[in-house]
This record gives sequence, structure tokens and C-alpha cells, in this order.
Amino acid sequence: MQNTLFNETKKNILPGFGEVYYYGPVLTSKEADKYFTLLRDQLHWEQEKIRIAGKTIQMERMVAWYGDHPYPYTYSGATKIALPFTEELISLKHLAEAACHENYNSCLLNLYPNGHSGMGWHSDNENSIVPNSSIASLSIGATRKFSFKQKSDKKSISLVLENGSLLEMRGTTQSYWLHSLPKSKRITEPRINLTFRRMIE
Repeated sequence: MQNTLFNETKKNILPGFGEVYYYGPVLTSKEADKYFTLLRDQLHWEQEKIRIAGKTIQMERMVAWYGDHPYPYTYSGATKIALPFTEELISLKHLAEAACHENYNSCLLNLYPNGHSGMGWHSDNENSIVPNSSIASLSIGATRKFSFKQKSDKKSISLVLENGSLLEMRGTTQSYWLHSLPKSKRITEPRINLTFRRMIE
């Protein structure tokens, strides 16, 4: 694991309400590549499906949902039941907890096959998530742009998420900001994103 001085160097990148901290790489490239292969090959991935205007649309993105308990998680018109954490997920959860000084009980993973796959503007504000709790986002694989947009005046800010890097969203971020993973035709490599969170018990 990278020897990062987490809380001594963190700085809120959001102007105004909300808190977002980018810690940079917390895994070496070798560690990140190892975890990518393990997560890709061993987890139970499902093709992402969303409902828009009453129609079910199948996405390129693959998803997996894990936790301490079989938490139900409903978003985009579908409900998932958390599978038990694997050894690798527990290890990465401990890393995120040490960096953010938080405790997480679940993890939603997204597997993007290339830059043609992304995520539109949204907030992680479902009722099943502890309000204003920390969400730790660990990126493994392709370097991707990540954007935030304020809900009130549409002010936006973007950053680049490196392989093995950690980003934390906390406080009122989900209430005042949307975030997205823009698509990019130039990116041909896959990326796995792990978002550790706290579900209401």
C-alpha cells in the first residue's frame, strides 16, 4: 500500500457547500493491477439495467453489490441484495477506512469496459444510505475524468482519477452537487470503481 499522509494533506476541492477530498494513489500500480484482475475474475458481476420512461435499458457497465449484511439497495428502478464481502474487498475497505477515518458496511462496484461507458449526472442520495455519510471511491484501472456540478447554479469542477487513487465525498455533497463519469472515445482500457458507503442498519 502507498504510504500516503491522508488527513495531513487533504483539501476540500468543492467551493461552497459539500466536502470532497482527493487523496491520490493509495495503491501502487502493481497492487492496483493485481486487485483489478482479482475483482474482475472473482466477483459476481451483473449487466447494469436502468429504467427510463418505463423502458428497461441494458448498459455496457457491469455492477456488483457487497456488504457486511444482505442490504437491499434500490436505484434506477432495480433492487440489489448485497453479497458477503470477499477477502479482497475487506482488505480494500480497511484501506479506505484508514484513509477517511470512517467505517463502511457496503460497497457498490462498477466495471467500465472502456471509455464508451460512463455515468451520467446523479447524486448518491438514496434513502437507504446514512444521510451525509462518507462515501469512499477507489479507482482501479484506466485513468478517467470525474466531474461535479452544483445543483443550484450549475457551477462545475473536474479532476482526473488515477489508477489506484481514492476520492472521498462527505457531508452535504449529495444534497448540493451532482457527479458524473464522462465518456471518452480515446480511452480503450477498462476501469473498476469501488464506492464504499454506510447503509442504514
